[in-house]
Parts: sequence; C-alpha cells; structure tokens
Amino acid sequence: MTSEGPKRLLVLGKITDILDAFTLQRPVLGLGEIQQATGIPTSTVQRLVSNMVAEGLLDRVGDRVRIGIRMAYWAGAAARGVDLLELAGPLLRELRDTTGETASLFRAEGRHRVCVAVAETRHALRREMHVGKVIPLHTGSAGRVLLAWAPELAAQVLAGPLPSLTEYTVTDPETLRALLDDTRRDGFAITVAERDDGGSGLSVPVFDHAGEVTAALTVSGPTIRFGRSECEKCVDLLVGAAERLTRTLGGRPPG
Repeated sequence: MTSEGPKRLLVLGKITDILDAFTLQRPVLGLGEIQQATGIPTSTVQRLVSNMVAEGLLDRVGDRVRIGIRMAYWAGAAARGVDLLELAGPLLRELRDTTGETASLFRAEGRHRVCVAVAETRHALRREMHVGKVIPLHTGSAGRVLLAWAPELAAQVLAGPLPSLTEYTVTDPETLRALLDDTRRDGFAITVAERDDGGSGLSVPVFDHAGEVTAALTVSGPTIRFGRSECEKCVDLLVGAAERLTRTLGGRPPG
C-alpha cells in the first residue's frame, strides 16, 4: 500500500466494471452488451461472467444475466443505518455545480411534498427554495414523480381539490392522471410554470429497498435560463444521479 492508496487489482476492477454496466433502466444484459459497456475483451467477459454466476454475483435470465439476488443481502446490510439526507447532500451539490441550477430532494407528506434537502444555485436570479418548504403534490415535476409511482396516494390526491397556483397548474383529474402515466413511462417529469410563473423543473424518482418511491430528485430554475429544452438536456445526468442514490440506499425499481 502506498500513500496514494492500494493498487487496484486488475480482476477486481473488471468485475466492478461489469457490475457497473447494469442500471435501473437496463437491469438485464447480454454478453455483447456487457462487452460494449465495459470495453473488456469478449473472451474475458465470458470467463468473468461465468465465474460471477457461479459465485452468485450474477444470475442467469435465459441467455442473459442480471445482478445476483445474493447481492441484495449485502446491499441490505450496507444500507442499514444509512441516512438519505446525509447521502443526498454531496449529490445535490454535485448536481448544482454541474447544472448551475438549484438541486433539491422532496418527500411526500400527506397531500403535499416537502423539501428535505437543497443545494441552491449561485446565480442571483433563482427560484426560491429552502428546506421545509411545503408545496401541493399536484403541482410541479417533483409532485408528478412522487405521485406517479404511488398509486394509492395518487388516487387520494386526484379525488380531492386541485387548486390552481398559476394559469398552467393542472386542475383536471383526468389530465393529471394521463400525465402521471406519461411520467411512469418516461421515468422522469418536466414541468414549466405549474407551481410559479417563470419557473421550470426536472424530477426523477429515488426508490427504496421495497421498490417504492421514497423521494424525488429535482433540478429547477427560472424558465428564462432553464427552460424545457435545458431540462431535457439534463435528463440523463439526473437519472444517473438518482440511480446512484437508489443503489446506495439498497433500493431497487418497482418490479
């Protein structure tokens, strides 16, 4: 061991690269897909995958493979005692610094969503956001995400009043229901001026160990600077960040 840390063992590095090739959007991969994602020679991929299956690190699904169920046992032990807010802080700051906009984490509380963590933009022109801010669940991208993967909560919200906050707030239950379907299909939500005039937001879900949505990860800003097209450019970045947070929590996408 040197002052720079232990030297990375080549085989462990390749195993890590193979495991990192799996994502929440691509949980099952073929050998060719793993080779393309990692750049590891095909013969090496075949050999390592066979050994990883034998050790329970991977499970076979026909002629493809997925992360092994045995890994869930280790993930559960690792996630025990892990605090979502403690983990979210560095991630939110990273998103803020990468996008230049405010990054936030929201959780559902009744018919509202609450900001539980935030890294504010350094721009003078910003959307006001602070920890503890309470917002109706039927407005904005974070609310859309928190409802899209929580059918019972969505039914409660859709059955009640949907007050208008701006001229673009969705107040028709059927329209909102269709938008929730779109969010589940797309894996993210983008809204413009639904909660306040001149503001836009992009949100993605964070899941817990039971595959239930536990939070919405959001990047938001003034529409004049962070409009729909800018939100769309950040989708892959935010989805990747939410995947990292979900994995660290020992979470998984709904089955």
